[in-house]
Amino acid sequence: MCGRGPALSRGIFITFEGDDGVGKSTHARRLAEVIRGSGREVLCLREPGNTAIGEKLRSVLLDPAHVEMTPACELLVYEAARAQLMQEVLVPALEAGAVVICDRFTDSTVAYQAAGRGLPFDTVHDLNDFATGGIEPDLTILLSLPDAGEKDRRIGARSAKDRMELAGAGFHERVSAAFADLPQRHPQRVVEIMADEEEARTAKRLLEAVIERFPELAVA
Repeated sequence: MCGRGPALSRGIFITFEGDDGVGKSTHARRLAEVIRGSGREVLCLREPGNTAIGEKLRSVLLDPAHVEMTPACELLVYEAARAQLMQEVLVPALEAGAVVICDRFTDSTVAYQAAGRGLPFDTVHDLNDFATGGIEPDLTILLSLPDAGEKDRRIGARSAKDRMELAGAGFHERVSAAFADLPQRHPQRVVEIMADEEEARTAKRLLEAVIERFPELAVA
């Protein structure tokens, strides 16, 4: 089911995907600021989180001390946070006509929990559909940064690494491969933007891709 079904025809749902360190959070915020200039209400979210329950679940998922967490437990906690976000925040915002920009969504679950952790893809897809009620993004921006050293540098600049960032090189290679395959698996929804240039140039190309898909979001 597409995110722009009858009940959600007034809202626009845009997600950002990609490896850690490619600039998703930064560019999601920049895009939100620009779109607000068009007069549209914009809600900027991240997964997991944005609800009282979701933020508590986020802290459990990302805490490096929780090394005993199994892949199945990890998947179910992510889906629980997502289900709460959908009902409490995301769906009401779309129904009200807002532009919703989300840093990570179901594509990350496929990349991290299916490809990365080795859980069955069908199971992950089914649980994604259950948690979202079948709602999908209208547009997904995949930020790519081929330079692994630059990604490591950006992650290393953070104050501390979370549990997912500490998962190991093999895990992150599998995740990266899954993200690289996204444009081929969902060509109508996913637009790949290279994030290896100066930040302002990347933001410009990203905005052009969004306006091409949604001309109504252009600032007069």
